[in-house]
Amino acid sequence: MNATRILPDLQCSLLCEEVRQEANGNFFIIGVINLLRVPQLPIVAGRLCVFNRWTAGIGRFNETIRLMAPDQMTVLRKSESKFELPDAATHTTNVMFFGNIEFKTAGTYFVEVLVDDVMKLRYPIPVMHVPQNQNPQAPAAPENKA
Repeated sequence: MNATRILPDLQCSLLCEEVRQEANGNFFIIGVINLLRVPQLPIVAGRLCVFNRWTAGIGRFNETIRLMAPDQMTVLRKSESKFELPDAATHTTNVMFFGNIEFKTAGTYFVEVLVDDVMKLRYPIPVMHVPQNQNPQAPAAPENKA
C-alpha cells in the first residue's frame, strides 16, 4: 500500500529578525528571538520573520502562521502559504515575513503554526517593557537619613 497523503512534521519553527539564502540554497538565520525587550509601548517592529522547516510528509499542504496577542484571541498577523512534499524523505523550508507589527502592551504573545488547520506548534514570545534610563550619567540621588 502506497500512502498518497501523510501530514508532515514541523522540524523547527524560529522567530527571528532576518532570514537570507545563499546561492547554494543554505539559509542564514539572523537574530533568533527569545523575547522582546522594548523601551516603550506601544512600539512597532519593522520586520519579523518566521522560519519553518517541514519534513516526513507526503502531499500538498496549506501552512498558516498566526501571531496572537496576549489575550490569546486577537490575531495580530496571519499568513498562509502552500507547499508540497513529494515523498516522506524530502523537506521544505518556508519563511514568512511580517512587517510593521504593533505591540500595544507588555505580555506574552504567541506564534502559532498550523498545517491544514491542524495546530503543530504554539510558542510564547514575551514582550517586556524595560524603560531606558533618560540620563545614564546622572549621579544617584542621595539617601535621605532621617
